[in-house]
Amino acid sequence: MADIRTYFKEKEKREQNQSTYKDKIMRHKLANFYRIALIAVVLMAVIALIVVQYKRHIYTGYDIVTTVERDKASESVDVRLGNAILTYSKDGAHCTDSKGNVSWNQTYQMQDIKVATCQDVAAIGNYNGREIYVANTSEQLGTIATTMPIRNMAVAANGNVTAILADTDITWINTYSPQGELLYYGQTHMSNSGYPVAISLSPNGELLAVSYIYVDAGVIKTNIAFYNFGPVGANQSDYVVGVQAYTDLLVPHIQFMNNETAFAVGDSRLMIYKGSQKPVSAAEYLYNDQVQSVFFSEKYIGLVFLSDDMENRYRINVYDVNAQEVGSYYFDIEYDDIIFTADNMVIYNQTECVILTYDGVEKFHGNFSKTVNQVLPVGNSYKYLMVTDNSIDTIQLK
Repeated sequence: MADIRTYFKEKEKREQNQSTYKDKIMRHKLANFYRIALIAVVLMAVIALIVVQYKRHIYTGYDIVTTVERDKASESVDVRLGNAILTYSKDGAHCTDSKGNVSWNQTYQMQDIKVATCQDVAAIGNYNGREIYVANTSEQLGTIATTMPIRNMAVAANGNVTAILADTDITWINTYSPQGELLYYGQTHMSNSGYPVAISLSPNGELLAVSYIYVDAGVIKTNIAFYNFGPVGANQSDYVVGVQAYTDLLVPHIQFMNNETAFAVGDSRLMIYKGSQKPVSAAEYLYNDQVQSVFFSEKYIGLVFLSDDMENRYRINVYDVNAQEVGSYYFDIEYDDIIFTADNMVIYNQTECVILTYDGVEKFHGNFSKTVNQVLPVGNSYKYLMVTDNSIDTIQLK
């Protein structure tokens, strides 16, 4: 009997020891959990503080990080082409990367140069000429020879080029491969379709948008036509997959932002279209003021108006790829170019620069130490390429 009592006492003692051991393990795990949770909360607070300070930080100057010398002819023009610089004149064109290396050089003789770009591809032609040179930032892609005088053109990121060509009483709209092969063609008559005043290709070269203007009973009208050169359009008459008609509206500007979003700017409204196969109207924005300039990126549209604010010269209305209005922003400098990045817009001329966030915060307003032709963003750390006649400088705001 004593042995039984001893057995149960020892068993009870062992169970108590096991329970105490389990409690210790549980307390240890809870302590580790709370410690890790506390560290995570502190890290999140630190990161949030850094982000807030980053967003609120105002830059007052810049440092030149690197400088590469270049030699630019006085009559030539610099244009942003992807992350490189396209330089053209009446005698020829070449492309230079951020390190100053010339990737290609093309000579020609042109008087009235027309340049179309899409991402890192450019097409260079001459108004009333019959040759179009196509290249990207790395190499020349080919030359297109037309049989009629060139009036206008657009290029896609795959190198395809659509050109408006003038005939006696017909206007041709032909699309070529970068090597000059005629891929698609069509003709318009002023009395039927109107005159094509603006064209744009989607980056993949599958969609073409054309703005036709005509006069009916003394009233200006515009038709925006969308063509699909893929399988969907092959089943449609003349590849037409949609037409938007506008009365008493002049639409001299149409542009694809990406493969499924296009916009058109008229004298009284902005129209945004969505669709990768058959674009349709997604939104319209009316305005009474005259549009001074149009800027865009793959994600944003910017319309510049004269300011209604006495303290600023201009106002820019910005819209996003989802056809939503981002906001209106005022600025007080003359501008040569406006660049949209993921976080801000860069407004600049040859001597002065303003950087605004989409929240309306002025991150930088200052003067350049050199006469600037182009500014190119480098990443998202407020680092830029500053292109001048004599150098390509990498600058870091401070």
